[in-house]
Amino acid sequence: MGLYHRRTSSVWWMSFSAYGRQVRESTGTQNKRLAQKILAIRLAEVAEGRFNLPSSNPPRLKDWSDKFLESVPHPNTRAGYTIGVAHLQDFFGENTKLSDISVARIEEFKQRRLTAGVKPATVNRNLSVLRRMLTLAVRQRLIARNPFAEVQLLEELKHRRRPHILTLEEQNKILAVATPHLRALTILLTETGLRVNKEALSLKWEDIDFKNSQLLVHDSKTMAGRRTVPLSELCKWELLRWKRFLRSGCSAYVFPNLDRPGNHILCVRKTWSTTLRLASIPHFPIYYLRATFASRLSAVGVPDIFVAQMLGHSTTCVLPSYAKAIDEYQRDAIRKLDELRKSEVAATSLGTHISPTIN
Repeated sequence: MGLYHRRTSSVWWMSFSAYGRQVRESTGTQNKRLAQKILAIRLAEVAEGRFNLPSSNPPRLKDWSDKFLESVPHPNTRAGYTIGVAHLQDFFGENTKLSDISVARIEEFKQRRLTAGVKPATVNRNLSVLRRMLTLAVRQRLIARNPFAEVQLLEELKHRRRPHILTLEEQNKILAVATPHLRALTILLTETGLRVNKEALSLKWEDIDFKNSQLLVHDSKTMAGRRTVPLSELCKWELLRWKRFLRSGCSAYVFPNLDRPGNHILCVRKTWSTTLRLASIPHFPIYYLRATFASRLSAVGVPDIFVAQMLGHSTTCVLPSYAKAIDEYQRDAIRKLDELRKSEVAATSLGTHISPTIN
């Protein structure tokens, strides 16, 4: 009983007795200290009666991937995972057993994708799909352990394109030339941070509570995205103006397709591009208005946890990619430092000219 090497592998294997049966199991690591810890965990599980023997016939990647995709409820999420699964099967092979996916092979996959010119963020999405599949396999005791215990995701923040944060001056230019529906949408996005397609364009009037100045997001990308969002006075006034502009009872949607009122607008990409051109502003995706909302909240001192909640995020870990410092607020901060410096200089100067009287 203990650790040992096989002739054809540098990975540590462990041998121990469980319920009267000799078990030989790969630790999945070449690090002896980590392998010893894994063996100690197994021995503790056996002693406490919590150890279940892994399947002697682990599923193949193709079969397990199909089963995993069937368990994903949201169609958009499933579509994204399907793309990642296709890349995984192409590299590892459809008939590869889950137990044969090692740390070394995962590292090879990372390098292969990067060499092909794939962005680190995309590689991480593929790896996240594989990690979830292997985690589920471990829980069902189909494999002994998840090799991702020793795998680090790629650094992607420094490779991401910095979002364009809309200044108040640029926003006024956009509103001056925007069509009525795009004007309302622009203010809604910059004042609430809603996701454009999934949350804003599919919004219904019944989801807006004008009396209590809030709206309810019923359906979102994630569970955390289902939230109540407060409305600013500007946003509420603009939505009411837009509602009066539409024909009474025209549609249940806030942004209806006027040709088919029973449906909402699906995309505003062309209208947005035209509006930016008319406003003489370099093109950037309308999705960046979500980053503008987050940056403005951060600039006025709103704690990260509240910003994350208003964006519909479960954690604050993604905020650095949303909340960027706004130039106008940075300049305002410097102006405040200048004013403080001037006031201190004035006070010092006053003190040197007025000396106490000595009797």
